[in-house]
Amino acid sequence: MCGICGVWEYGAAEGRVERSLIVRMRDEMSHRGPDDAGAEILDGSRLGFGFRRLSIVDLSSAGHQPMRGCAGRNVWLVFNGEIYNHAELRSGLEESGHAYASRTDTETILHLYEECGLDFVNAIEGDFAIALWDSAREQLVLARDRLGVKPLYFYHQDGRFIFASEIKAILQHPTVTPELDETALSHYLTFLTTPAPSTLFCGIRKLPAGYLLTLKRDGSFRLKQYWDALPPAHLEERSEAEHCAEILRLLRASIGKRMMSDVPFGVFLSGGVDSSANVALMAEQMSHPVDTFTVGFQDHEYLNELESARRVARDFQTNHHEVIIGEKELQDFLPTLVFHQDEPLADPVCVPLYYVAKLARAAGTIVVQTGEGADEIFSGYDKYVLYLQIYERFWRRATRAPARLRRVAGTLAQPVMAAAGVKHMGLELARRLGTNEPLFWGAAVVYDEILKSHVLSPRMKRQAESSLVVVNESLTHLACERPAAEFLNQMIYLELKLRLPELLLARIDKITMATSVETRVPFLDHHLVEYALGIPRAFKVVGNSGKHILKRALEPILPYELLHSPKRGFGVPIREWFRASLTEWFDTYVMHGTMAEREIFDYRFVAQLADEHARGARDWSFHLWTLLNLSLWYERWIGRRV
Repeated sequence: MCGICGVWEYGAAEGRVERSLIVRMRDEMSHRGPDDAGAEILDGSRLGFGFRRLSIVDLSSAGHQPMRGCAGRNVWLVFNGEIYNHAELRSGLEESGHAYASRTDTETILHLYEECGLDFVNAIEGDFAIALWDSAREQLVLARDRLGVKPLYFYHQDGRFIFASEIKAILQHPTVTPELDETALSHYLTFLTTPAPSTLFCGIRKLPAGYLLTLKRDGSFRLKQYWDALPPAHLEERSEAEHCAEILRLLRASIGKRMMSDVPFGVFLSGGVDSSANVALMAEQMSHPVDTFTVGFQDHEYLNELESARRVARDFQTNHHEVIIGEKELQDFLPTLVFHQDEPLADPVCVPLYYVAKLARAAGTIVVQTGEGADEIFSGYDKYVLYLQIYERFWRRATRAPARLRRVAGTLAQPVMAAAGVKHMGLELARRLGTNEPLFWGAAVVYDEILKSHVLSPRMKRQAESSLVVVNESLTHLACERPAAEFLNQMIYLELKLRLPELLLARIDKITMATSVETRVPFLDHHLVEYALGIPRAFKVVGNSGKHILKRALEPILPYELLHSPKRGFGVPIREWFRASLTEWFDTYVMHGTMAEREIFDYRFVAQLADEHARGARDWSFHLWTLLNLSLWYERWIGRRV
């Protein structure tokens, strides 16, 4: 994994992009690539490419970027990520006359583009953010991998196009002033992140997962989706045993591909099913012990899965490492957290993730595999099961009632449920039913539309748009392309479009790269994802348990009790921390920070949430963390005080 950046002044009459600017942008991301750095000024000084390298494949200087393609074709590339099928592609390209100067996957991208143009993106398999300059066609090409493992941001205005792996690099350009996008803020409160293509910075966008961007000299701009996480039009009839065999084959192959490395690699081991599967299948393919890394918490044993991780480590004879963290580590990391996140990612897992990545780097391990994606594609979250049960037992029949009746029922249900002390989720679902809105908006909705109406100031409430627009954009497209899609696949599709790439994968990328460690996600190999999307609901959810088919597939390699023990998830003790050391941070940066001057929130309501949490009356920890993360970000990038 690396860091890339660039500036193209395509509308300029004469070149004025200076190398010093590209170097400054590039070096703002030095943590993404401590091993090498490069910069090139092209197109008569109208274009600059910058690069920071984390050397993983072909450690020699032949892997230096920006990299030029075949002589006479004048194509240049900067690239972040890994192409796992580059060796297979290479043989065909060499037969076509392409001459290689290295063993890198970077060079294969160049030659493939020269051979087949924009179709190159359909042939490569892996995790990537790519920028290509084609001098002959006078076009700049950007591409992001299918599932969104690697990020890529851009700013486009007044004949100038700026891009980078991280927003902080774009902010180094003197024409870009950091300012809050208040429309995106409303969606951040709902989803803990900003949906693509928006960011919380005005004018700065992110390339959505599975998209290709082209920009030409005349300013013509095109975004094209080259891959989509659609379920197949027709589900293939296979037995459970056949599904299990194919899942295991695809996962084994995916893990093998992601062992492609000339530096040490290992696994983040939580002790759960997904990371344990990574360990087991990696161990099969190695002649020496797998390096495993686990994080735990002081004084919060209920969150730890240390014993489960240790058992997996013993069973597979790994070289095991552990780190234990507490409130001190949290406070030490908070200022650094908002720097590396770029824009707030309100997932407190960022804290332990940083320390376990730091542990791996200290042990000399540069590449790690993680279990992200398994719960999404195989329906492992308890909330998936809950929403599926609500839909099948009630919602699909209730939505057949006349719209007027639903509105009346939803309106009447809300005060009755509130008086009965029903959890807030029930109130929101009653509202959605009454307004004919979709049941499922995501597995990690924090401030739903009812709560947002309380937490936002009167000014913001007047201008904020409902996050329904984000949900409906994906669900409307799915309904058009796959009108017969099962409800479970509707939920999975929505998660693969929003929460997975822009929250879960974003946190993995930003936080592990803060320590110069690359993460790889074998459950998100697109072949495995496409297969999993075609597995019927009956094989994924059985009774009150999700991920049924994956657990059955893994029975030959993992202990039965590990596979079938209750899911715990990877939790963080923010409930307790917000009743201890985080209260001072919250008071300083949320209640009395510079963001409070903008009249965005109703701070009386915010104070009520904080008070109820402190007294133990309600658990508002995720809601408080969402506001703290946002306020710290604002202080760092806009208020300039952190």
